[in-house]
Amino acid sequence: MVCPAAPRLLLAVTLLLGSVVAPASQPVQGQAGGGPGQQLDHQSGAGESILVSVYVQLEFSDKTWPLDLALPPASAASSPRNLTGLSITTDCNVNHTGHSHCACRPGYQWSARLCSSSISCPSHRHNHRPCDCRIFSHPVPSYCQLLPPVPGNLSLNSQLQMPGDVLNLTLLTTQNATNPKWFLRRTESSKCIALRSGAQVSLSSHQGQASLSVSHPSHRWAGEYIIYFEAQGFIWKLQQEVKVPLQKAEVARFPDELSIACAASPGFQLSCCFPSTNLVYTAAWSPREGSQVSLIHRTGSQCLLLDVQHCPEANTTYTCVLESQGLDPLRRSVAVTIIRDGDIACPEDFSAVAWNVTKAGHVAQVPCPVNKAGTVKRLCGPDGAWGPVQHNCTDVGILALYDEARLLQAGQGKPDRRVPQILERLQERAEVTSSPSDLLKLLSTVEVLADVVAEVRTALTPSALKDLLTITDKVLDTNVSSLWTLAQAQEPSMGSDFLLAVETLARSLCPKDQPFSFSSSNVLLQSELLEPPLAGDYQISFSTQPPLWVRIPRYALTPLVHNGTSVSVTGLVLQNLDHLLPSNSRQGLGDLQYGTPGLVLVISIMADGKAFTQAEVIMDFGQTHGALHCVFWDHSLFQHVGGWSDSGCQAQAADDGLATQCICQHLTAFSTLMSRHTVPENPVLELLTQVGLGASILALLVCLTVYRLVWRAVVRNKVAFFRHAALLNMAICLLAADTWYLVGSVFLPGTQDLLCLATAFLCHFFYLGTFFWMLAQALLLAHQLLFVFHQLSKHLILSLMVILGYLCPLGFAGVTLGLYLPRGQYLREGQCWLDGKGSAVYTFVGPVLAIVGVNGLVLAMTVLKLLRPSLSEGPSVEKRQALLGVLKALLILTPIFGITWGLGLATMLEEASAIPHYIFVILNSSQGVFILWFGCLIDKKVQEALRKRFCHTRHPSSNISLATNETCCSEQSRGGSQTASSVSPP
Repeated sequence: MVCPAAPRLLLAVTLLLGSVVAPASQPVQGQAGGGPGQQLDHQSGAGESILVSVYVQLEFSDKTWPLDLALPPASAASSPRNLTGLSITTDCNVNHTGHSHCACRPGYQWSARLCSSSISCPSHRHNHRPCDCRIFSHPVPSYCQLLPPVPGNLSLNSQLQMPGDVLNLTLLTTQNATNPKWFLRRTESSKCIALRSGAQVSLSSHQGQASLSVSHPSHRWAGEYIIYFEAQGFIWKLQQEVKVPLQKAEVARFPDELSIACAASPGFQLSCCFPSTNLVYTAAWSPREGSQVSLIHRTGSQCLLLDVQHCPEANTTYTCVLESQGLDPLRRSVAVTIIRDGDIACPEDFSAVAWNVTKAGHVAQVPCPVNKAGTVKRLCGPDGAWGPVQHNCTDVGILALYDEARLLQAGQGKPDRRVPQILERLQERAEVTSSPSDLLKLLSTVEVLADVVAEVRTALTPSALKDLLTITDKVLDTNVSSLWTLAQAQEPSMGSDFLLAVETLARSLCPKDQPFSFSSSNVLLQSELLEPPLAGDYQISFSTQPPLWVRIPRYALTPLVHNGTSVSVTGLVLQNLDHLLPSNSRQGLGDLQYGTPGLVLVISIMADGKAFTQAEVIMDFGQTHGALHCVFWDHSLFQHVGGWSDSGCQAQAADDGLATQCICQHLTAFSTLMSRHTVPENPVLELLTQVGLGASILALLVCLTVYRLVWRAVVRNKVAFFRHAALLNMAICLLAADTWYLVGSVFLPGTQDLLCLATAFLCHFFYLGTFFWMLAQALLLAHQLLFVFHQLSKHLILSLMVILGYLCPLGFAGVTLGLYLPRGQYLREGQCWLDGKGSAVYTFVGPVLAIVGVNGLVLAMTVLKLLRPSLSEGPSVEKRQALLGVLKALLILTPIFGITWGLGLATMLEEASAIPHYIFVILNSSQGVFILWFGCLIDKKVQEALRKRFCHTRHPSSNISLATNETCCSEQSRGGSQTASSVSPP
């Protein structure tokens, strides 16, 4: 032990004893005397010599150390001994504070117990020797001990790892090994990097064995692997060199291709760059005749340049070849195309950067500016016109931080140290974000760090959280927002992913550092630690536009506080993020009709190291214009791109009546959607709808009752049967549709359950059925006009009418449900009907308007036929009377229905006026009355049958008329033709 202030020497003395019962050696003393040390190691056997190592402390009267240590002479009075070794074990230096810095000599080490209870010397922390120097503030309690043989070995499955291999390192020990720690000293660095389980690293440890696996290693995993472990009371170190060959993708060439006009540019330069590794590579270009080759060394990489002095005579492919002993060569090729006279080419362009003459169909490339990685590309079109410039340049600082974050995620480094370091440097680089590639890499780096923090559950320091919020503020700045549009075209989910990352990191503040607050132009954060017992509700407010107040009831927080657990509540407001998120909304929240007020609120609750997602939160948003809907950002919607959803949230007026209060039962990113087009919602419209539907249902019930009473009297021939069958089914479909719609509006307002879904589906089906039966009636009329002499088959026509009236609307309704329900665009907000903000409602309005149009054409054709009678069609007067009777219902109902749903379409496009809404409600809810009156009661046969049934009178003229009709039908059937009397009004 070497101590300038106290000249003492601690020696290891090795003695050979003659027998096992020989007394222990006496201590060798200096001039000041000394004491014996602790016996470290011995081996014995009966009747054998014993090799004993003891430690002897020598003290000297002066400060001059002996240059040579001579063996002391043996005493004649002692038993035979042989002193075979004498060495220094420990060097100690006492500084001015009285602390002893004691370092072990090679082959010696402090015990593992003493290492864990003392401090390492600053000057020895990076020499990678375990427990070799310790600091003591008291008299040195012990000394460095002689190390026994290493109790294990480190094996590697293959020293040369090929692409796709799994690197496996295994420690096998003869003793019980504990506390294994793995490190990597990469080729380009002298620092040791701690390894942990991550995306690529897998660690396992069992008694006497420890293993490390690295999947898909690249050149960044090459270097010296070190393991420290405890065994036999010492800390041991073993290392193994690992080499990883380069992969083809890691060799960069520039340019990828080249077309050149030799007259304008007689020469050119090609480059081939590759990272430095612990493998020796030789690089060469082929062919290289008439060219100069130079090798440039850069930080962490090398580039082989090929300067071609003269253009080749023909198109040539130049190949960069990298070779290493025992490995297949790596080849990267660059095709050089010669532009000849007559070839179509894009001219030189020096508008922004220097674009040389490029052949049509080829891509020109120029390097990125200084401190940018990547290339700028531009396509020369087939007509010789330049295409748009494609910038793929990324700031080298941001790119390096992204690579560090990915390696941290893979398993290199300690997150509690590396995450704050990366965030600190990243917020500095956020200032230079100037391209979509910069923005994407910066956001991706934050997302990777959030994944690491969530995986290992590490806590952020206040400075690290401040760096994160500063980055977020700069990203949300309006000056950067122009980059988002271009970046989102490449990554549609980038806004949603960034929001999730900020949520994760913002709630990771260490509890002991709370309360914490942060305020900037785009980001506001308040974090507080609530200690039990809770005195009341948790309340915070934010000075935003609109103002925002947040309250979490005490009863929602009490279940989280048990056994004295503290609760950390974090409120984060992000402004200007809403327009950077994808324009996705679930059913009833179409992006064309709603917009957010400009802020997003994130509420997080942490207790006992866990994040809670379920708790009631009450938010008051200040006064805004338009109807507000409380929503949250659901990251799982739209194939995990994310979208606004209102599930679990409801809106109501705040107590003061000046704000909108949102009550949600879960914790996430909240906001409000404000209706851009104010729909007139008032009790008058609701009352008109309900009264009109009630009147329609009553009228349709009367219509069905009338048909029940007079059916036999009005269907005396096929045409009358088909006509009244269509009217009857129209009444049935409309009655069912109105009934379900009334049930949905009165008993299921605003719900989104299965019963509401079934109501919307059945309304869609039956309303469409009403119009398809009206179409069947129109097609029957058209058939009578175009095919006068065609004999109708009752069963065939009725089957076709049933298919058209029921199966067609069922198909439309089913396809609409299957197409729009998974997208969240099926149900309308607050109603059991089709979503009017998306495209679902058009699957109803479209067929309705198409049917109305077809009916209008049939009516026009019929009128023309009646105005231009033909002699072969029979008596014109009788023909007109018959057809006019059939046309009555269609002539009146078709315009009414058409106007009704034309107004329905106008209500979806109207932005201000309430008049179309009132007219639509009145006409739509009165359709049953129209069918009863114009389709049933104005029919003369129906009137006559009702008079007969209730007045018990007979009219001869009526009897004669019926007999005449029947006679005409029978005569025409025998003649193979059908006269106009067969379609006469009943």
